[in-house]
Amino acid sequence: MTRIFVAGMVSALALASAAAAEIKIAHVYGKTGPYEAYAKQSHDGLMMGLEYATGGTMEIDGEKIVVIEKDTQLKPENGRALLEEAYGDDEVDLAVGPVSSGVALAMLPVAEEYEKILLVEPAVADSITGKNWNRYIFRTGRNSSQDAVSNAIALAGPNVHIATLAQDYAFGRDGVAAFKDALEGTGTDVAHEEYVPTDTTDFTAAAERIFNAMKDLDGEKKLFVIWAGGGNPMSKVNAMDPGRFGIKIASGGNILAALKGWKEFEGMEGATYYYYDLPQNPVNDWLVKEHQARFGTPPDFFTAGGMAAGLAVVEAIKKAGGTDTEALIAAMEGMEWETPKGKMVFRAEDHQAMQSMYHFKIKVDPNVEWAIPELVRELSIEDLPIPVRNK
Repeated sequence: MTRIFVAGMVSALALASAAAAEIKIAHVYGKTGPYEAYAKQSHDGLMMGLEYATGGTMEIDGEKIVVIEKDTQLKPENGRALLEEAYGDDEVDLAVGPVSSGVALAMLPVAEEYEKILLVEPAVADSITGKNWNRYIFRTGRNSSQDAVSNAIALAGPNVHIATLAQDYAFGRDGVAAFKDALEGTGTDVAHEEYVPTDTTDFTAAAERIFNAMKDLDGEKKLFVIWAGGGNPMSKVNAMDPGRFGIKIASGGNILAALKGWKEFEGMEGATYYYYDLPQNPVNDWLVKEHQARFGTPPDFFTAGGMAAGLAVVEAIKKAGGTDTEALIAAMEGMEWETPKGKMVFRAEDHQAMQSMYHFKIKVDPNVEWAIPELVRELSIEDLPIPVRNK
């Protein structure tokens, strides 16, 4: 009788242990605040990526995936505290996020302190996988250099002068620095740099300084805008008639809501991270079809990024045979996997995901509510000489 009771207890404990086995992931991101749209896309994409990679089971080798959401409200101090909470109190296996580069920079040391993976998506600043990087940081999102090099390819040429308008924080500053580096040897110079607060809505003074710096230059003149969130700088500057000085506005890609305001820029060229109609591959086909069915819209800029992160998480855990951090690092360095953008590869030197970008030209169709980034050409991993900046 005693043996049967003990055996029953052992069996029950084993079943309870098996039932409790789960993979815990924290999504630490700015759910509320000016980047709320980016955050929702990122989370939707992450969940769809986990779903796609697990064939709908949301399990890896029989272990259930549990995603814990934490809202940074775009405050660096919150990002740091919430990541500490996730690694410590919640005992997550790894974390994904955040939206803001400033928040990401505050979170990087926490990953190193707890010796756990932080998969950065979609924060962009070069310094995340550059001077502030540590070995526990991987990034699926593009970095400032990938934006910069692809846009330099799209915009540069002999006797071209470019001014920049950017937000005065890590995203904007790193973006301009990388863009200037990418222009070296192209025959194009940066004629003026203008930085304004992230919440700027009146661009009159900044625009006047740009116009004054460029009005007497000979050759082709462009204003390259690096911007995230609201404020609508492109339309507001365009309303001041930069064309009277021969200045054309240019920018990288953006979310569909922003592209609604780009119909006044027909023919504008640049390079983008993603637009749902540009990549041609089975993963993107699934994402476009499923997102349209579930949400009534095509997937957006950061939906693709979130999905790439979810796919990377599952691929890494499968390859590592579990969630041990050192095994994950070994598995992820040099790891290739398929995403809505096609192949991505984690570069071993800085854990930045190498990926395609897309040179576009804006087309306006009255039957489509946003401006369409029409493909000029895909810029492959091999086309983009992205510097390693963590040395």
